[in-house]
Amino acid sequence: MASSPLVSMKGIVEMENLFDLSGKVAIITGGNGGIGFGIASGLATAGATVVVAARDQKKSERAVKRLKSQGSVAIGIEVDVANEDSVIEMVDLTVKEKGRVDVLVNNAGIGIRKQPQELTEAEWDSVVDVNLKGAFLPSKAVHPHMVSIGGGKIINIGSMTSVFGLDWAAPYSATKGGVVQLAKTLAVAWAKDNIQVNTILPGWILTDLTAAIETRFPRRHRLISSRIPAGRWGTPDDFAGVAIFLASHASDYLTGASIPVDGGYTSF
Repeated sequence: MASSPLVSMKGIVEMENLFDLSGKVAIITGGNGGIGFGIASGLATAGATVVVAARDQKKSERAVKRLKSQGSVAIGIEVDVANEDSVIEMVDLTVKEKGRVDVLVNNAGIGIRKQPQELTEAEWDSVVDVNLKGAFLPSKAVHPHMVSIGGGKIINIGSMTSVFGLDWAAPYSATKGGVVQLAKTLAVAWAKDNIQVNTILPGWILTDLTAAIETRFPRRHRLISSRIPAGRWGTPDDFAGVAIFLASHASDYLTGASIPVDGGYTSF
């Protein structure tokens, strides 16, 4: 039976609003550069108020200035994601300043490039603290606030090393595998609270951290490039679309999932 014009029009309106983030408040840890800024910019473009949360407050202020120049609403908050008091303060300040938290992007991360046998215990712990504990603590801190408004979205940033190993990135790979399992666990635990938790798995992306690979390790760069079916390395802007999707009503029935954004690298 054909739908009535009224029903059809209602459906069109709903479809148009699927990706609208107007009125939403999003915290992006490590949002002052690279993939984090690409996501922050994307969410802001979709209408969200963006909280750029990172340790380097001066860099965050520059990121906020760029977002505001694009007509977006944004603030910067200093945070150490491996410190629970600092994380709680970040969330409380966001709620005080902007009234709510609808979206959390756990993007802050570090890596140490060494063979496993060369790593010190302190180096291992530092990566685990930022990358894994630094995803758990903010998730835990936003949970009661999301419950109070009827739900929310948490997006973890994993890696292609969530899927396979990398000899010179043992703690990074271990933690990026861990954030995938953390997302799945939180997705199960908090489904009853209408909180969807998913993971983005970036591939080889051109950022300040990877820019030197082409000149310092040209052979490795050629090998990597030859394995990317899309024919290019990614850019931070490539994460805007998937972040908007995972932060919006369009993904309300998607939780515990991992989405590669790698130009097909992990499929090759």
